[in-house]
Amino acid sequence: MSWKKLSSYYNFKQINCQIMKKSSKPFIKTICLNLFILGFLSLFTACNNGPSEEKTSQPETEEIVKFNDIYWNVKAIQPDGQSLDVKVFNTAGDPFDIKAIQNSDQDNLLDVKAIVDGEQLPVKILVSKQQFTPVVAITNNGNVYRLKAITPEGEQIQVIGVVRFGNIVIMKAVTQKGKFYGVKAISPTGQLNDVKGIKINFQEREMTSRGHNIFAHVKAMHPASNEDNFKLPKKNVEKGIYKSDFKRIMWNIKAITTDGKNLDVKAIDAEGNTFDVKATQDSEQHSFMNIKAFVEGTELPVKIMESTDEYAPIKAIGTDGTIYDIKALTEDNVKLDVKGISRSGNIIHVKAIDENGELLAVKAFAPDGKLNQVKGIKIFDREIEMKVKGHPVYAHLKAINQ
Repeated sequence: MSWKKLSSYYNFKQINCQIMKKSSKPFIKTICLNLFILGFLSLFTACNNGPSEEKTSQPETEEIVKFNDIYWNVKAIQPDGQSLDVKVFNTAGDPFDIKAIQNSDQDNLLDVKAIVDGEQLPVKILVSKQQFTPVVAITNNGNVYRLKAITPEGEQIQVIGVVRFGNIVIMKAVTQKGKFYGVKAISPTGQLNDVKGIKINFQEREMTSRGHNIFAHVKAMHPASNEDNFKLPKKNVEKGIYKSDFKRIMWNIKAITTDGKNLDVKAIDAEGNTFDVKATQDSEQHSFMNIKAFVEGTELPVKIMESTDEYAPIKAIGTDGTIYDIKALTEDNVKLDVKGISRSGNIIHVKAIDENGELLAVKAFAPDGKLNQVKGIKIFDREIEMKVKGHPVYAHLKAINQ
């Protein structure tokens, strides 16, 4: 019985006792008092022995499987194959570890952090007027600690951003004699990722963090087939505004059916007009490419939008804030939703959904047959990455290497 019912029963007994009191018969008062005490004790016992309403109505909670973080070691690799530890040093000269952190089942795009006094500090490439740009960890109070590779003799070698190719910045350790060593993340099981800067914006400055202008975000990504062979500048000279004479290559975005057919992916306006959606290769690198909608001569960003829906909508955003749906088109011109369906760490998995609810892979195809995954990319831990024309963006749509 609830405490509310018990209180009503208690008030009813009080009223009866008051009526009996007026009868001026002592034995009736005694009987009334005894009956009240017995009734109260019975009700109190029933409340204690009965089932708890809160406990019986509480739903069972689903067990959540936690992924145990895997720490990848960040190393500079010498030409003879020997590895050098990469560290940051605080103002007192104390060294701290640099790790790539795998916090989900995917290892294609990992955060790189400095572990300083138990805190995980972001690692960024700073804006610089010079060709060689500093790579630093940034503390909560705005101090910057530079990354350095350490030789067996204790020599400290600067780790720098060497050169930009489109959306990526090649990182190397550079000796005093100007030799470059590759920077890699190595898992406990021996897997290897490239450590490099990635850019979301075309502009020089990505953002400001703790008073510092950020040029690129440092991540560990699956090795690219050609990036180790890129021609690198030898001198740390003053650089101008970034430009590339690379002849642009358009990659086609397709949804792949269960029987192997490729479906066009298009942007669609409110009137039903369709527009091309392409991955744009703007430099020699093709491991991390923008995806754009081409609407009446304008290139529009394509983003995964913040939403409370089961699957996150993917939209192109016009210069005036107009939203364009992103759909895969069947041979019968049926429009299939293209959505962000799940998250693994920094990656949002993207699928087209057919009439039967089947999830179809979405890929970027180069004219020569190369293949990239189409994924949502998260740079930050927060829910909303940024706003574009007032629209909250959950993740950036990119074509990345497999």
